[in-house]
Amino acid sequence: MKKSCCDMRGLLSFLILFMVTKKPMHGQEIAIEIERRKGCKPSPGTIYPALKHLHKQGFIKEKKDGRNIVYEITLDGKRAFDEAKKQFCQTFSDVL
Repeated sequence: MKKSCCDMRGLLSFLILFMVTKKPMHGQEIAIEIERRKGCKPSPGTIYPALKHLHKQGFIKEKKDGRNIVYEITLDGKRAFDEAKKQFCQTFSDVL
């Protein structure tokens, strides 16, 4: 198995918040979108604890859709994402 120097574990919450600012998504959709962007699909054991943590913080809300749970960003989540985005840009602006 090829090792990655940047596994992005620290950016998972940031990525999830970014994705749900675009549209409400269920966990599998989030995993597929991360795979599309990063090249490898995170396991449910990675995605769902992050979603649980974001929900507990009040940054996302859950909405039942049949058998799926759809995650939507909250106003607090939008504010947190906007702040995280600023910090991200300040930290990594000279990398790109």
